[in-house]
Amino acid sequence: MANRNKDVEEEIYDKVVDLTEYAKRQRWWNRLFGKHSGPVAEKYSVATQIAIGGVSGWCAGYLFQKVGKVAATAVGGGLLLLQIANNSGYIQVDWKRVEKDVNKAKKQLKKGTNQAAPELNTLFEKSTEFVKKNIVVTSGFVGGFLLGLAS
Repeated sequence: MANRNKDVEEEIYDKVVDLTEYAKRQRWWNRLFGKHSGPVAEKYSVATQIAIGGVSGWCAGYLFQKVGKVAATAVGGGLLLLQIANNSGYIQVDWKRVEKDVNKAKKQLKKGTNQAAPELNTLFEKSTEFVKKNIVVTSGFVGGFLLGLAS
């Protein structure tokens, strides 16, 4: 009986050791997101992936910040000019026509909501799959993007 217990213990110990060796050989993103973690994850080191993602994210964030400021200024200035023109009498708004067009747009949106859902679901699934396959680059990109927005 004692020999049998020792054999079972040794067999369990061997399996645990094999499992720990297997886990040591796996990269951390493979353990977290599965063994199919993407082609980019296999080509470059983690530091290189984070650097590439961070630099491209910073550039995108910086450009987004600058373009966003220009766009906000243009939209705000345009609304201000329209309001001044309306108060000065240069522009007259036909509110009945605006209401009619808004109601027409609402009807079209209600008809189109059922058709757009599958396309959005596939886009979401593809995006999720891309993020899982390239988690290191994506995390670097997000960090760089936030830094770009802040600078």
